[in-house]
Amino acid sequence: MANIVGPETWIRCAPYLADPKAKCYELSHRITNTMPMSPYSKPLSFTTRPTRGMRNSVHSSNMDQMSGEPGGQGTHIDALGHFGWVPEIWDGTGDYPANNSVYYAGHTQAEVKPAPDEPLQKLGVDKVPPIVSTAILLDARSHMGRGKMLGPGTEITSRDIEAMLDAQGLRSRGILPGDVVYIYTGWSDHWKDPDVDKVYYTMGPGLSYDGAQYLAERLVVLVALDNPFTDPVNAGQLKGEAPPPASMPKGKPFGIHHFNLTQAGVYQIQNAKLDELAGDKVWTSCTMILPLRVAGGGGSLVRPIAIGTASV
Repeated sequence: MANIVGPETWIRCAPYLADPKAKCYELSHRITNTMPMSPYSKPLSFTTRPTRGMRNSVHSSNMDQMSGEPGGQGTHIDALGHFGWVPEIWDGTGDYPANNSVYYAGHTQAEVKPAPDEPLQKLGVDKVPPIVSTAILLDARSHMGRGKMLGPGTEITSRDIEAMLDAQGLRSRGILPGDVVYIYTGWSDHWKDPDVDKVYYTMGPGLSYDGAQYLAERLVVLVALDNPFTDPVNAGQLKGEAPPPASMPKGKPFGIHHFNLTQAGVYQIQNAKLDELAGDKVWTSCTMILPLRVAGGGGSLVRPIAIGTASV
């Protein structure tokens, strides 16, 4: 879908950039050692170095370093090569048949990741272009939760999306090819730093399978929610104590990841910060999303912004 991004989407951005009342909104969380961390990626760890001097100069220098998996923590974007699939459901016994994996556009494991210690040869995050396009914000917290955050496992369906377009006065505009779609669920209320409660990454609301299909049919380039998975996750699901939500196909508990990344070519951002955008009712905006060009990376920390005018 990123092939749609270009002069047409840039031109659509122009009125937002030229509006003297426009405001720039940060859509990412600050990166710290104490933020919520994904259980599926190695934790990030930042350390700082003492202030250094430079011989025969007046210069002072401060630097730091990071370890962990920055492509899977914090506000981040998934590369298409982040997800693949194998022909049959794996029951967890024996070695995982990774060499049978298939990826977006039918690329094989040998084409995408021919050796375990190699970066992605195709579909890596360095192939994601700068995304400069118009964005639409859907306020699921207001229109589905009646002001309360959506509960774990709640699925945002195509009918819900249609209802939000009507409720927010966006029906005549609709969702345009190349749009970025932000969906505010309120789950980000659980994003606490320091993360003492350890709730955020255990469950959450998300898109239903038909909701993801609906957005792909409208040729969106990227979808981002203020949740940890993009997918809906029931309480207890990650521990095997509950099944996936109802719309997930058999063998695809993370069916939205599967559909967006391996079938539709729709990028996705997890852990977007959308509370301020929703609070000001900025339903449409110009958004700019620039992933780091990590060669063959499966994802990247990202700092999306939206430029638009408050309706309140």
